[in-house]
Amino acid sequence: MILEIEEAKYKLTNFRADLEELGSALRIGTLKDEAAVLEEKTLQPDFWGDQENSGKILRQLKQLKDKISAYENLCNKLEDAVTLCELAIEENDESMKEEILSEVAAIEAEEEKQRIEVLLSGEYDHNNAILSFHPGAGGTEAQDWAQMLYRMYTRWGESHGYNVKLVDWLDGDEAGIKSATIMIEGNNAYGYLKSENGVHRLVRVSPFDGSGRRHTSFASVEVLPEFEDDNTIELRSEDLEITAHRSSGAGGQHVNKTDSAIRIVHLPTGIVVGCQTERSQLQNKETALKMLKSKLMEIKLREKLERIEDIAGNKTNIEWGAQIRSYVFMPYTLAKDTRTGYEDGNIQSVMDGNIDGFINAYLKMNAGK
Repeated sequence: MILEIEEAKYKLTNFRADLEELGSALRIGTLKDEAAVLEEKTLQPDFWGDQENSGKILRQLKQLKDKISAYENLCNKLEDAVTLCELAIEENDESMKEEILSEVAAIEAEEEKQRIEVLLSGEYDHNNAILSFHPGAGGTEAQDWAQMLYRMYTRWGESHGYNVKLVDWLDGDEAGIKSATIMIEGNNAYGYLKSENGVHRLVRVSPFDGSGRRHTSFASVEVLPEFEDDNTIELRSEDLEITAHRSSGAGGQHVNKTDSAIRIVHLPTGIVVGCQTERSQLQNKETALKMLKSKLMEIKLREKLERIEDIAGNKTNIEWGAQIRSYVFMPYTLAKDTRTGYEDGNIQSVMDGNIDGFINAYLKMNAGK
């Protein structure tokens, strides 16, 4: 038993080199310098004069401090675990074995998490993420599948400490949803979730089919970064069709049942956005306009267009051949990503939001390109 503790100590002492390499990859020294510059700005007499700019600086400062703190805590955790090993070996105390092995596993998991964060180097990776869910053809079956995906990503966000906010919801005909949009707020939300953009395919015995036949359904997940409102996109009033309607859905507990819900159609592109969860019609309109700007900005950047007016609208069929991932409930259980080849046989765990394996595999694959 003491041999296992000695092996754990050997593993941990060798791990110091990995953490040193991680610190270089994270640019901890540079991050500390950047944080010091921002700290200096917060001490200026006129700092609070511009609320918008001061809020932006404070958010940047918090992100830097959180990253530095997470790395330093990991280093301290490693040294504490080494000390614990030395104590157990010195006193020939086998009772510490389980605690030590648990610490080793926790340190390895945290190091892997921080190493993955190094890959989040895209310009908008640190932004909040906007996720929209749309069923493919197939009526109730596809609408139920879209709601299952909504639940999966909501669970993922909540389990990772993000703030998950329902923005829009349209009930399905009998079950599920015709569409829904959520905002996942927190550092690197978009960086992690950008891999989930695309068509998701489900194979199962349908609970809506009395004959117990197997069905294949499709639903799309659209993932956008929430852009800062930098006025690079101007929306002309003549290009917008804005309608108010009564809120609906999600069991009634999430939304106000009033005519405050807003839906906006961008006429040149046909893009539709909606919001119904804010307290007033004006707030819903502001949120919907922000979402529309994010959609237009994302398309402009992706298609490398000079002007917003050049966007013609992008239609992807939610059907066979376009999927990024398949989820099979029957005759076996398996979730498999068609891009990375990563798979997980615990389908219930995946549907409960445990999708980090898929996300990390995608980030690692893209890092090699």
